[in-house]
Amino acid sequence: MPSTPTPSSTPPAVALAEGDGIGPEIVAATVAVLEAAGAKLDFHPVKVGEQVYREGHAAGISPDGWTKMRSCRVLLKGPITTPQGGGYKSVNVSIRKRMGLFANVRPCVAYHPFISTRFPELDVVVIRENEEDTYGGIEHRQTAEVNQCLKLITRPGCERIARHAFEYARAHGRKRITCLTKDNIMKLTDGLFHRVFDEIAAEYPDIESNHQIIDIGTARLATRPGDYDVALLPNLYGDIVSDVLAEMGGSVGLAASANLGERFAMFEAIHGSAPDIAGQGIANPSGLLLAAVMMLVHLGQGEVATRIHNAWLRTIETGVATGDIYSAEHSSRRVGTGAFAEAVIANLGEQPQQLGVVDYRTITAPTTENASASAAAKAPGRPEKQLLGVDIFVDWDQPGRDPAQLAERLRAAVPAELELGLEMITNRGTTVWPHGLPETFCTDHWRCRFRSKSDSSAAVPATEIVMLQVALLAGGIEIIKTENLYSFDGEPGFSRGQG
Repeated sequence: MPSTPTPSSTPPAVALAEGDGIGPEIVAATVAVLEAAGAKLDFHPVKVGEQVYREGHAAGISPDGWTKMRSCRVLLKGPITTPQGGGYKSVNVSIRKRMGLFANVRPCVAYHPFISTRFPELDVVVIRENEEDTYGGIEHRQTAEVNQCLKLITRPGCERIARHAFEYARAHGRKRITCLTKDNIMKLTDGLFHRVFDEIAAEYPDIESNHQIIDIGTARLATRPGDYDVALLPNLYGDIVSDVLAEMGGSVGLAASANLGERFAMFEAIHGSAPDIAGQGIANPSGLLLAAVMMLVHLGQGEVATRIHNAWLRTIETGVATGDIYSAEHSSRRVGTGAFAEAVIANLGEQPQQLGVVDYRTITAPTTENASASAAAKAPGRPEKQLLGVDIFVDWDQPGRDPAQLAERLRAAVPAELELGLEMITNRGTTVWPHGLPETFCTDHWRCRFRSKSDSSAAVPATEIVMLQVALLAGGIEIIKTENLYSFDGEPGFSRGQG
């Protein structure tokens, strides 16, 4: 989170979006608690979501809405309904990407024995990279059978989210960070995330660090959450794991989320707009209220954040519960949205007796300012880069789909005077020529790798690649995509064919 602001007599401006579905109800309840607790906030209502979509704004935010949010620099947002059908963009993704909100912080906590859970030891903070990975949304249909989604991982992106995780752990008294990736398979993308994590970890010897493969790591998070403290993940994995952990705690309705950047921050519950119960006054405002607590810490109002969070914990202990967390065994009273907020207000100044008192008054929130410049400054120098060849992806759907026939077509089309020669063909990443197996299932989408015929490690001129493509097109080969093959300081910057 950005560094704690200097106290001022002027309340900070906060954009406030009610959202859709249950949004207006839980926003009203949250604001009531904030005002009763003495939070110093200057709210500026802003419309986002379904109504704005219907007005013709594909991202669910009007130009005036963007202007208002940017002037406030902080947004407290209710859940949004994204209309079905093409052409509509997620409000959350749009805000995260356009406003540079690179860090997503989601505390996942169990409140045993007052809320039913099979994992009473759960107390994990998920820190998720929030802009990169497959969430760039760069997708293409390339053949009749094959669609592609690009996974983009950058060194600056990895560096700033890793550093934020360690700074968060230090500020909040967390002792251990576990990084989870799939770098045994995605050696370049996830491999970079893991490698940068290790580099940053060396700067924080006071915090224990380790790495796990995402599949077994998720299994252990789901069965032994007490072994974890802070979990750091790339975007897609983090999105999935944080929802799993929130549900393990008893209800997704309790989970809060902070989205943080260098110049802007957004706070929200992680649940959706729940249109099926909208307007009934029964929704749980806890997720948004706890997000507002995170917002207060971000704004340097740790004392108010402490009062609200402790009052909420005490309310949970007394058994006051909305329908999603009510149980005959642990709850004393089933209430609606407004009554739950009133119970929290009544408990302001009280402290929990069993769940553990929280105290944000001494926390200096980690800074996100100048994170990009810091990442660039600390990144290694520019490596020596050499062009070694090209992967040419082709659409080829001849009867039998015999890769040997495709190889023959490709080799016949390449002029003898070109230095580039066909090295391999893969289908969905698996090598099918040379030495492929007939059992390998093949689609109409083929990766054809060309490198120097005399020395596969030798550099080739870029003009050769252009001439190669011209020759293949003249030979009737349909090229759908190309990827140049580079080495960086002598290390290949591309994957080998599976098998």
